[in-house]
Amino acid sequence: MLIEAGELLKKINSPADLRALPQTELYQVCQELRQFIIDNVSIYGGHFGANLGVVELTVAVHYVFNTPYDLLVWDVGHQAYGHKILTGRRDVFHTNRSYKGISGFPKRKESPYDTFGVGHSSTSISAALGMAIASKLKGEERQHVAIIGDGAMTAGLAFEGMNHAGVSGTNLLIILNDNCMSIDPNVGALKDYLTDITTSALYNRFRNEVWKILGKFNRFGIKFQKLASLVENAIKGTILRHSNFFESLNLRYFGPVDGHDINHLVSVLQDLKKIPGPKLLHCVTVKGKGYALAEKDQTKWHAPGLFDKITGEIYKKNYDKPQPPKYQDVFGHTILELARENPKIMGITPAMPSGSSLNVMMKEMPDRAIDVGIAEQHAVTLSAGLATQGMTVFCNIYSTFMQRAYDQVIHDVCIQELPVIFCLDRAGFAGADGPTHHGNYDLAYMRCIPNMIIFAPMNEIELRNIMYTVSLDEFKKLKSAISIRYPRGQGVIPDWRKPFEKIPIGKGRKIREGKDLAILSIGHIGNYVVEASEQLALEGIEVAHYDMRFAKPLDEELLHTIFQTFDKVITIEDGCKPGGFGSAIAEFMVDNGYTSRLKRLAIPDTVIEHGEQIELHREVGLAPEQIVQTVKTMLETTSVYA
Repeated sequence: MLIEAGELLKKINSPADLRALPQTELYQVCQELRQFIIDNVSIYGGHFGANLGVVELTVAVHYVFNTPYDLLVWDVGHQAYGHKILTGRRDVFHTNRSYKGISGFPKRKESPYDTFGVGHSSTSISAALGMAIASKLKGEERQHVAIIGDGAMTAGLAFEGMNHAGVSGTNLLIILNDNCMSIDPNVGALKDYLTDITTSALYNRFRNEVWKILGKFNRFGIKFQKLASLVENAIKGTILRHSNFFESLNLRYFGPVDGHDINHLVSVLQDLKKIPGPKLLHCVTVKGKGYALAEKDQTKWHAPGLFDKITGEIYKKNYDKPQPPKYQDVFGHTILELARENPKIMGITPAMPSGSSLNVMMKEMPDRAIDVGIAEQHAVTLSAGLATQGMTVFCNIYSTFMQRAYDQVIHDVCIQELPVIFCLDRAGFAGADGPTHHGNYDLAYMRCIPNMIIFAPMNEIELRNIMYTVSLDEFKKLKSAISIRYPRGQGVIPDWRKPFEKIPIGKGRKIREGKDLAILSIGHIGNYVVEASEQLALEGIEVAHYDMRFAKPLDEELLHTIFQTFDKVITIEDGCKPGGFGSAIAEFMVDNGYTSRLKRLAIPDTVIEHGEQIELHREVGLAPEQIVQTVKTMLETTSVYA
């Protein structure tokens, strides 16, 4: 179903078409763009609230700046739908986030208007600064604009970028989109500081007068501009009771301005184009603007799924029998259950309390479940500090975001032999969020670190039991951290609340007897093997299935038994092939002189795009029917390695 655009929007195939319109028509463009986003997301899904909140800002930026010659960098990209629609992708926007469709995030290969690929937060300032420095060296008269949210500002990378930008002498404009939200409400001192600015009645009364003074001074050259800057800084510092944080980094600060007043935004941006050097415009917006329900419950409407745009009803699948829970919910309810009995347990997450379900514990134990904001490095080192004092710390971070804190895992946790419990949500394919969010690498990047145990549950009960096991004081005696990885989405066991049982560290388990071939799996994807094994049995092929549970340490006793029994072995994992679980098994085989034929099924050494998880599993040969075919092929061929 192709959504029809409004009268003006359907004529805009590029920002040049937008810039050809009189400014008086921009309000209607904004209304049509907002409605087009609502219509599409309600039917096809995607990120919702953030995109509605930046409609006016998106239109204003493309109207004022000469994109793509002027370089525009979005942060994260949750809010770039309007940008995509205005830059030639309106008629294919219905394919957004679908398999083989356009990406849900800016992507360099997709459009010259997507100057930098994003998905992880807080990269825009550094990227745009790099572009600005290059333009300066090449003598190009380009504008460079980074649009970043207040949530993304909490990450260290954003501060590093601003610190450099202030002394770079480049023509860089940072637009701070301040809506007091990332996915969940923002936290920390920066949030309070921005609130102080936006709610200061005295400052806002003086703001426009200051700008008028500056405008007059700017007509008279450099000497007067320096004087104007001194006046501006003095007034800002006095009224706000302390120095302006951004000004202290040599970024000229302007704002706050209403991010939904299109005409004023255009006027301000036109003025800022004329002011050289690094500067920051503070825009105040409302996440979900223009859709009342999204404005009221911004977390719920960040990415609500499909919904009725008239009634606001979010469609849920109706099932005729109980369904398994999401792995994240098993984590959330289990950590609370454990924390009620163990006062040492704490939960840490970087800005994903609802996504990880740590919000379950936060509601009951706010002092023991902490959201640190978009600051993965801080989350890991904070967890390490807590662990030095005997606390039992569950640090829940998406697999893809853990990549941002790799040094802290090595330096602050594992070298110091601290028993931090890392729960890596969204391991494996993340689905429609695509390659920036796939958690394909953690098995490999964690496996090479000393003092690190790696576990992947095959189902909800296994996740529950490993959390119980590592919460016990005896786990701390191992002087090792543990990485517990589990996928996005549902498990397989509706009745998952069972009494806790300890899991022996480093021990796998046999799932199915067989004589023809052995399959070694790790994690949730082992359920595909169960399905494939049942199909093979109907055809008279009996495979032995082992859930190895641990990629490190390996269950060497079990592996000796397997390789002494089977001359054909398949490994399967939903992680990258190089350096992953299959590589660990191959290393064991070689180190111990076994010569069995080994086939490794894993995610290949290439970037896999977005799509539903089963679509992506099928693309890389991991779907149940493909496991069946791999087994048959292996039983028929005589090659030694695959």
